[in-house]
Amino acid sequence: MKVAIGADHGGFELKRELSAVLEDAGHQVLDLGADSVESGDDYPDYARAVGRAVVEGKAERGILVCGSGAGAAIAANKMRGIRAVLAHDTYTAHQMVEHDNANVCCLGARVIGPELAAEIVRVFVDARFSGEERHMRRLAKVAQMEEEGR
Repeated sequence: MKVAIGADHGGFELKRELSAVLEDAGHQVLDLGADSVESGDDYPDYARAVGRAVVEGKAERGILVCGSGAGAAIAANKMRGIRAVLAHDTYTAHQMVEHDNANVCCLGARVIGPELAAEIVRVFVDARFSGEERHMRRLAKVAQMEEEGR
């Protein structure tokens, strides 16, 4: 699977570790920055880059890392076609894909450690959308909300 990954200064080190985890598992990683620790960088810039890669089909899934993961999730979800979820446990990591067809996983580098983050990422990329009718129905309602802009 091709996975786009991005992080601001708060998630830079964890992004590097997660990129290695993904590559070791046989995934192709599209690293969209940051390329160094710059305290003045902004998480929306990386959310936009990862979101675009997913929406444009350059990556099947995206991973965003910032200090808490919350800002990255908020920013990514402003993009049409992105379903980003903040995950700090493995249950959320698989259910967000299986039930909600999430395509971006957001993590907080100041909230969880690298081992748990690695397990969450592995679970996220291995999960598949169930396609069950009830989930399709709910996603259609979410898509309608997105179209309406409210």
